[in-house]
This record gives sequence, C-alpha cells and structure tokens, in this order.
Amino acid sequence: MTDRLIIFDTTLRDGEQAPGIALTPDEKVAIAHQLAKLKVDVLEAGFAASSPGDFEAVSRIAAGVEGPVIASLARAHPDDIDQAYDALKAAERFRIHVFMSTSQVHMEKMLRMTPEEVLKASVEGVKRARRYTDDVEFSPQDATRTDHDFLIEVCRAAVEAGATTINIPDTVGYATPADFVELLERVYAEVRGDRDDVIVSVHCHNDLGLAVANSLSAIRAGARQIEGAINGIGERAGNTSIEEVVMAVKTRQDVFEVEVGTDTTQLFETSRLVSRLTGYPVQYNKAVVGRNAFAHESGIHQHGVLRARETYEIMDAAAVGQRPAQIVLGKHSGRAGFADALTKMGIVLEDEAFARAFEKFKRLADRKVNIGEAEIRAIVEEESVVVEGPVSMVGLHVSGGNDVTPQAVVKLDVGGTVREFSGTGDGMVHAAFAAIRQAFPFEARLVDYRVVPVTSGADAMAEINVVIRVGDDTYAGRSVNTDVVEGSAEAFVEALNKVEK
Repeated sequence: MTDRLIIFDTTLRDGEQAPGIALTPDEKVAIAHQLAKLKVDVLEAGFAASSPGDFEAVSRIAAGVEGPVIASLARAHPDDIDQAYDALKAAERFRIHVFMSTSQVHMEKMLRMTPEEVLKASVEGVKRARRYTDDVEFSPQDATRTDHDFLIEVCRAAVEAGATTINIPDTVGYATPADFVELLERVYAEVRGDRDDVIVSVHCHNDLGLAVANSLSAIRAGARQIEGAINGIGERAGNTSIEEVVMAVKTRQDVFEVEVGTDTTQLFETSRLVSRLTGYPVQYNKAVVGRNAFAHESGIHQHGVLRARETYEIMDAAAVGQRPAQIVLGKHSGRAGFADALTKMGIVLEDEAFARAFEKFKRLADRKVNIGEAEIRAIVEEESVVVEGPVSMVGLHVSGGNDVTPQAVVKLDVGGTVREFSGTGDGMVHAAFAAIRQAFPFEARLVDYRVVPVTSGADAMAEINVVIRVGDDTYAGRSVNTDVVEGSAEAFVEALNKVEK
C-alpha cells in the first residue's frame, strides 16, 4: 500500500524571512489562498509571536483560508505558544509548531542553557501546546549538528509529552544525503517505532545545494512529511523547493512509492505569485517552474520534441501549469486579440482590471515590435493588483549626464490635484526618487532595489522591485516597464502608497 506524503509549506514563515522580502498581511493572505488551491496539506502561516503584522496575517489566514491545516511557529516559551493559539483558534484545523535549539553550539552560544534545561523547556513547551490542540509538531533546531544520542532523547521526550509530528531540521544545510538517511533511520526506529500516531518530518536548508536531495533521501528513510517553500525561498540559500519535491515524487513513483495530494497544475501559477509579491525572481533554468524548464533551442531537441514530447521531456508542461507555446501580439492588436491571448493563457480578468491591463499593453506595444507571453503575464500581474493610495504618477521628465547633475521633474496626482515636484541625484533614478519623496509626509529609506529583465533584446521589458523602510516597517513596490527610470518611479510610488494605506 502506498503511503501518503504530507506537504508542509513554510513559504509564509521561513520563506518570508529571506532578506529583502517584506510581505504585507494582504499579500500573505493572497499567497495563502493560492497555496490552498495548490492543496498543500499544512500551511505554516507565520510566527505569530514575532510581530503584530505576523500575528495579524496568521489570524486572517486561520479565519479565512480553508483546506490546509494552518500552523504557526512558536518557541518553547509560554507566551509564544499562547499567542500562536490566539492567532490560530479561528481555523477549522490548526497546528502549533514548537521548536527548541539542541545543538551544542546553539545551546552554549545562543541560548546559554544546559542540555537538561533545553530538555525540560522542550517538554514543557509541547505540553503547553497540547492544552490547545492535539496536533503539535516539535522541531529540535539544528538537529543535524546535535549529538545524536541527545537528539533522540529530546525527541522521545517530546513524543511522550504529546507531540504528534517530530520534525528533523537541517537548519544550516549541513547534512549530506548519506548521513541524513543514517540519522533519519535512527529517529524513525527509536523515536517513532511502532507508533502509527507519530509522523517523522524533515526541514532542509540549501546551504550546500542539497536541500531537495536530502528531503528525497529522507522519504526513503521513513519520513512522511516534507517541509519547504515555493521557489525554494528562505534564509541564506533558501529552503527545500516544494515544486521540485512534489514533481520528483510524482515522476519517480517507482523510486519513492508515496502519494501526494498536491494539485500540480497550480505549481507554476503559485510560483509566479510568490515571485511577484516577494520581489524574488525565478531563475530561468529553475526546475519545474523556470521560464526555460520546458523550452528547447537546440535543433536536435526541437526535432525530437516535435516528433514526440517524451524524447526530451520527462514531465508534461501542462501537468505543472506551464504553457510552452508563445503568444505574439503587436501594436495593431485590438481588445479582441488581447482578450483571446488571455483566454489561451487561462487568465480571467474583471472589467476594470482588463481595461488597465489593455491600456498598459497598448502603451508597451508602441515601444516594442512584438509582445510575447512573458510580457503579457508581467502586464497582467502588475495591473490586476492595484494599490489604492493618495498619489499616482501622471508624468516624468529626467535630464542630465556627463558633467550635468541628473534632474527629475515628476507630475503626481496628490489627492485629486496634479502637482509638480523636482529633485536631483547621483543618477536619473535617484533624482526621480528625490522628487517623489516630497509628495509624502514621512521619511522613507530605500533598502533594496532590483531590476530584472522579463524579456531580452534592446527593447526588453524589465520588472523593477523596490523595498523601503519607514520606521521599523518595510514596504515593497513593483512595476514592469521598458523604461527603467519610469518603472522605478512607479514602483517607488506604489511602495510609498502602501505606507499611506
């Protein structure tokens, strides 16, 4: 009989902790709904005790997202666990995920606790969580660098205290498949044993590029829950890529002999949404969801695929939501042609969102000879999510270069009145930002700025992402444009409008 593999998604918790990612509660809720469409089994919505924003996001997801078990991380501390419950209690099904560091370096250098104190705190944390739910997960942080005998002792104690999932985190990506299997086999035999009510889980990081390999190896050793994030995002080099594990299991059933309940046709759309809202681009050659994952340029490959897809593809693009066919539009295309292209791509827009996207398309078409699927997706993603705010772009003029200080004159609609602002800077983007800042009554500091090409060529379309900091909070803005300066200004205005909102 084939076992069921539980997919535990931590995009909104561990993934969101990656440097430069600043999701608002609204954005986290949007991703959570898409993860529910993907049919992940467990959705870790955040770390409720870490900030008011995370508490709000976890609470809203618990109350409004149906399907997955909703989880919140909590340190083995009473206040953390109580706040996790308060945030989760509206969910139909929820899990409290308790963690405690167990490696010698963590206990000595970070916690400054003895092994006996760590063991006691772990047990008390699990017991407190069990007051609120019978679905409690325990993670001994930095498990792969923990003394194995002590790791087994802590995990056994956690199970006796009521933990139903024991998660073994490779917190710093230290393990290799062979030694990870050896450790997992011992955990499976000595902690789970014959208990059908205990699940062994793994949470692997990618510091050595082995997160997916270690996770897949763990399945062979008895793990029945895999934790990871969409696009593999996360701290440092990231987490296990959910999409890669799911498709490896689906494609190689002969090896892994486990089933997943994931709707794989939602993988690509989920990847795009996470990329768009986090500002983290997906590398072109990323497995499963990358732009080139099902593209063929070599003549030999093209010949083979045209004869039979299976010659060079082990997965069907449609099975993961990818559409390899390119759609090309130009400036002579009308609403009917644009609507037909959206239909073929499986995109449905409400009237107002369609009108905005079509207007953006026509402006772009005047600058580019041909517009393909990548540009259309970028347009739709930008125009279908509108950040309502008091300020909108009307016009922008920049000048300067060589020995002339760059200057920008920007026209902004501020609360219904068109006003003009000017500024100077080290470059044209800097000058535009200096002018725009004057329309907002607060100080904002730019902490991240990225320009990622959507297409190639002299008339390439770019995706511009900015992250600003106002006080202790960060806000992200995004734009797609063939003009990098104009797009940068639009993204900056969107981020500032989020502060106002």
